[in-house]
Amino acid sequence: MGSVSSKPRAVLWDMDGTLVDTEPYWMAAETALVESFGGTWTHEDALRLVGSGLLDSAIILQDAGVDMEPEAIVSHLTDAVQQALRTQGVPFRPGARELLRDLRAADIRTGLVTMSLRRMALDVVDLIDFEAFDVVVAGDDVDNPKPHPEPYLQAAALLDVDIAEVVVIEDSPTGLRAGLASGALTLGVPHIVPLDGLGAHQLWPTLHLRGAADIAELFGAHTTTEATR
Repeated sequence: MGSVSSKPRAVLWDMDGTLVDTEPYWMAAETALVESFGGTWTHEDALRLVGSGLLDSAIILQDAGVDMEPEAIVSHLTDAVQQALRTQGVPFRPGARELLRDLRAADIRTGLVTMSLRRMALDVVDLIDFEAFDVVVAGDDVDNPKPHPEPYLQAAALLDVDIAEVVVIEDSPTGLRAGLASGALTLGVPHIVPLDGLGAHQLWPTLHLRGAADIAELFGAHTTTEATR
């Protein structure tokens, strides 16, 4: 058996809620859209959509009274959130930008794996002031959204790395399930909804003050455990 690298070949990031805190932008856009059709949209309703595929979310919004085709709903919400990002800025989650920069410095490859549309993901990437990601896999790039493993498997394939040598960072139950199903070491950093009891390999309360060394340590400890089972 060959020696296992102590650091992962790549770290794959979820976007909304993990890298950037766009959830308030999404919630505001959903609320305005539902209310424009005379419906009501509560905070609890919005929480149901956290981490979901966009077309799945659109169907729930249709049930709440939005009389538009699912694709039109997705496009409308994306426009609203992109506008908010451009006018109000990109609110990075604590420590996310710093960890991303540190991973790049440590020569660990990175990918962004999001169920948002590609045009929105690229908007966010463009607003980061350094070369942040080697690949971007978005909701319109895959046939099966999270919690299906396809988005993470596609990113690993694009990077030409084995998914077993990848760390996934996620903030939602849906995303966590996708990471675990792919076979990646899956790190949960809860944001709006708790992630307890879902089988994450590790839960960190925040990425604040975490660096590439912490990711390597997590990966090394996990692969050592796996090798001795």
